Amino acid sequence: MRKLLNDPFAAVDEMIDGLRVALGDLVELTPSGRGLVFTSPLPTRRVHVITGGGSGHEPAFFGYLGQGLADGAALGNVFASPSAEPVVEVAESLVGRGSEGVLFIYGNYGGDVMNFGMATELLADGGIPCATVLVTDDVSSSPRTARGSRRGVAGDVVVLKAAGARADEGGSLADVEAAARHANERTRSVGVGLGPCIVPTAGVPTFELPDGQMDIGMGVHGEQGIRRATLAPADDVADELLDLILQDFGDPGDGPMLAVVNTLGATPLMEGLIVLRRVAQQLEVFGIPLHRALVGEYVTSLEMAGVSLTLTALDPELRRLVDAPALPLLAPRVAPLWA
Repeated sequence: MRKLLNDPFAAVDEMIDGLRVALGDLVELTPSGRGLVFTSPLPTRRVHVITGGGSGHEPAFFGYLGQGLADGAALGNVFASPSAEPVVEVAESLVGRGSEGVLFIYGNYGGDVMNFGMATELLADGGIPCATVLVTDDVSSSPRTARGSRRGVAGDVVVLKAAGARADEGGSLADVEAAARHANERTRSVGVGLGPCIVPTAGVPTFELPDGQMDIGMGVHGEQGIRRATLAPADDVADELLDLILQDFGDPGDGPMLAVVNTLGATPLMEGLIVLRRVAQQLEVFGIPLHRALVGEYVTSLEMAGVSLTLTALDPELRRLVDAPALPLLAPRVAPLWA
């Protein structure tokens, strides 16, 4: 491994120590050391939004703490779900600050579903109102007829944005949950993997991909995609990702699109911008307006090479939520996330 580490088994906790130095009093750490709470939400919030998942996807998930986005995050080991303990700690801390309830938003992975689910049961026993929205945007992981079983990838960012905006407006738990579900229903993503990463405690690549090959549809943990092929020019790759998403949408309606090109860790911004350029060109050819475009590292996979493309079909309500102000603590601001 070529990594700047001390003890690989201490990497996540040492990362969190560095995060506390970087963010200062903008965040508080819960007793387990794996829960982070944003300290300055808008006073209009009646409901608070909590996210989380395995480490190794930075700036997800703690990077989306901030005004207009999430209020808390629970962090697991690399590519592993957080336990129920930090989830409960974050929720109890937020309720203690005056929350009327909490909405959990996270990707649809078995470990996360189990542990956040356990936390929800414990919180409900304590009288804390909770709701959950699973992000299911990865079109390559299940067919349209089984959308509820799809994985969540970079669509997390859009769903969190919609929920955070509605929470800032003073929406009820039902209101904020509805906004998140609406964003998830209108969001699709697909990725391409170009090379593996190495989980620190494992010390070996997460998968094998021969030189000059790519995996269309690969997941953010190295899950095998829908096909492997010879590495193609950026425009061809962008065209295939876009076609997969548009086919899955069927009829996305007449509204404009939000596009997110997410680089997975080893792929430089230059290549992300080249892909974004082609996506914009093709949307224009298809007569689909592009309302807003984002590019950068949103949900990474350590040093995995590749990108994902996310499109959200905006209607007037979702466009209003997407355009609301937000100040993420660490998320990218290239082609700015939100002003």
